[in-house]
Amino acid sequence: MATPERLGTRIRSIRRQHQLTQKQMAERLEISPSYLNLIEHGKRPLSAQVLIKLAQRFAIDLGTFASDDAQAEAELLEVFSDPLFDELGLTNSDVKELVTSCPGVGEAVLTLYRAFREAREAASTLASRMSGEGDGGEMVHLPTEEVHDFIQRQGNYFPRLEEAAERLRRRARIEDDNRYQRMADYLENVLGVRITWVPAETTTTIVRRFDAERRVLFLSQLLPPRSRHFQLAHQLGLLEFHDLLDELTDHRALTSDEARRLARVTLANYFAAAVLMPYDTMLEEAERRRYDIELLGHRFRASFEQICHRLCTLRRPGAEGVPFHMIRVDIAGNISKRFSGSGIHFARYSGACPRWNVHAAFLTPGRIRTQMSVMEDGTGYFCVARTVTKSGGGWTAPHAMHAIGLGCALSYAPRLVYADGYDVSTTEHAVPVGVTCRLCERRNCPQRAFPPLSQRLQVDENIRGINLYAPVGPGS
Repeated sequence: MATPERLGTRIRSIRRQHQLTQKQMAERLEISPSYLNLIEHGKRPLSAQVLIKLAQRFAIDLGTFASDDAQAEAELLEVFSDPLFDELGLTNSDVKELVTSCPGVGEAVLTLYRAFREAREAASTLASRMSGEGDGGEMVHLPTEEVHDFIQRQGNYFPRLEEAAERLRRRARIEDDNRYQRMADYLENVLGVRITWVPAETTTTIVRRFDAERRVLFLSQLLPPRSRHFQLAHQLGLLEFHDLLDELTDHRALTSDEARRLARVTLANYFAAAVLMPYDTMLEEAERRRYDIELLGHRFRASFEQICHRLCTLRRPGAEGVPFHMIRVDIAGNISKRFSGSGIHFARYSGACPRWNVHAAFLTPGRIRTQMSVMEDGTGYFCVARTVTKSGGGWTAPHAMHAIGLGCALSYAPRLVYADGYDVSTTEHAVPVGVTCRLCERRNCPQRAFPPLSQRLQVDENIRGINLYAPVGPGS
């Protein structure tokens, strides 16, 4: 739960939204006005009984009371690390106080900054195109961020999709040894969809296309078996549970049609994974095999990336797996996927720390790398990383390479086979990492690319430190 101060602020905000006095709200919650006053000012904790009454009387989603202070603080710190704010002299304490006392103002600042970043990117792109410079690449659009936030707020767990996947498995009688044929039969005999295979030389850019008018599903012959299964399950989710996907994506966090369509695709992918890797079986096998990703890939006939995705969704209350974070980067360091179930914060507006092993994975393609790391606040993490390659077709087709990073808090590391041989009881020998250079205060890091936000830049032309921004004063 959030701190008493933050909860008190939220309750006061709810009361004002409903235009109630403290006495009126206290009557609805069946507590005294003086007790409510103490709660609103963070001087008394919010009991479970009062919280339940609050949810019942004011139709409040209890999920909104989950502790997201750390995430909000981290995002605001990253925002204020922009050189735009250098002259303001803001500190970590200032940000924490803003999040605690005025969470709505903090959200407003984040919204404004995202809009500012989008407008700045648009202006830069337009200027480059008008001047004939640049590569004409598109800017990063806000819908992707909205979908990321939507998934993060749900904890990457959607019980209704899990239930729908189980219903489909029963209806179609899908088992591990017949899943392709069962799904193909269900598409044709129940949904009236015919599958047509497209020769590899015909197209290298589209792997699945559904013609709704003709009820034909076109699949590329380039797809390996595991991807064929996934695409069939994905299409079944879009067709069989169309209304459910509409309901789930009708969410206040998704503010545009583009964001809702992208969210539908994301949730259909979630559904496909749940069909091919049923929750209970996946959790049992993951625990039994100590989260050996490659063994799980053989067991479920799924790719390394698919297994990592599925492991991040094992969050059913009372039957949780290890809370993982996951990140996918390309060789240029661009982050194309990220989810934090471990509590780690990923940079949203700038490059990630180069000391993460997800970057080093490119040095040993196809091999799993392990790393025990420690953040500036002393929090330890254990991470594994490996490259994945997707072929575009034949010899002349380009191959896309990414690195997948999967990690958890150090306290969960003993449950992973990869941690054998590590002393996870201490972070003494862990690799020091950060979120991004501007937020990291380790001045003597040999890979520092920018000066830290919190310290004034000192330059002495007569001294060269381990990096350009290392301390240069006496005794350095």
